[in-house]
Amino acid sequence: MNVVVVGGGVIGAASAWVLARRGHRVTLLEQFAPGHRYGASHGTSRIFRHAYADDYYVDLAARAYTLWRKLENDTATELLTLTGAVDHGAPVIVTPRVEALAKAGLASEVLEPREAQKRWAGLKFDTTVLYHPDAGRLHADRSVAAFTAAAAALGARIEYGSPVRSISASEVSTDAHTYVADHIVVAAGAWTSKVVDSHVTLPELVTTQEQPAHFLPTTSADWPSFIHHPGAELDGEGIYGLQGEEGVKIGEHGTGPIVDPDTRNFVAREDGVDRLQTYARTWLPGVDAASADPLTCLYTTTPDSNFVVDRVGNLTVAGGFSGHGFKFAPAIGELVADLVDGGTSETPLFRLGARQIS
Repeated sequence: MNVVVVGGGVIGAASAWVLARRGHRVTLLEQFAPGHRYGASHGTSRIFRHAYADDYYVDLAARAYTLWRKLENDTATELLTLTGAVDHGAPVIVTPRVEALAKAGLASEVLEPREAQKRWAGLKFDTTVLYHPDAGRLHADRSVAAFTAAAAALGARIEYGSPVRSISASEVSTDAHTYVADHIVVAAGAWTSKVVDSHVTLPELVTTQEQPAHFLPTTSADWPSFIHHPGAELDGEGIYGLQGEEGVKIGEHGTGPIVDPDTRNFVAREDGVDRLQTYARTWLPGVDAASADPLTCLYTTTPDSNFVVDRVGNLTVAGGFSGHGFKFAPAIGELVADLVDGGTSETPLFRLGARQIS
């Protein structure tokens, strides 16, 4: 089958890889150059973890783990580094994650905050602490490049600098060319609503410009990836963090201003940086809170924070992944390929149509 994939971020690239492995003739269209900084897939670090309260997401992460290791083997590229991951905060949020990991047979342990701080001196902990070792960080830029290279090695055509202007039932048009397709996959991130025809009923997709920051560590101690959930000693939407090449990155979840991806200003707001520095002073004794180096990226989310992976006719849409989707990319690629091959959406969580706010 001749398949055109629109969007060369991590989801589009992973989908192209899986489709090419299944023998499809794949053309991947990306509007920007390789390694660009305009979407949601760039940078050096993304969290990989299994700790979700929903059994489906736990299982999906386990499937993704196996596929990440396969991609590493196929491309001789180191992508996933296991550091372990910590969830801490309100017991009502943390406890269901403990139960879901146990149900899946995944290793984990629950610690008291004082015990956890002895183990990870760079962090201060809140109320209930869950640690699971089969977690860590992915190198984002290398991951996208590895998917793309692996797909190309299997015969996929990768066309950069090819913004899509229109999609019809069997054609995808750019400024330079019209591609005929048996099936079209749209994985365009923040541009999904702009690309997909109006007759497809998408959930509301909201794009925000998020502003995490890197902080210089003041200790050589090991850093797990971490999620600080709200509800006990932390207000707001929660904080995520992990150590990467540029230092310890922390960020809020979905608090940035709503933007158009074509006109965003790439400038971090001062109040957001101030909040991260305040958090670092209180909860991260292992960093220099004054060393904040802010950056911006895009989140595109659905009202219930569940992804879109569904098919209408010969069009498959994969979107709404920002905030927690990167880790699942190769497993999402399999779900996309299943739809292209004639399947139906594996879970009602990911279907097209209106969604309720979670």
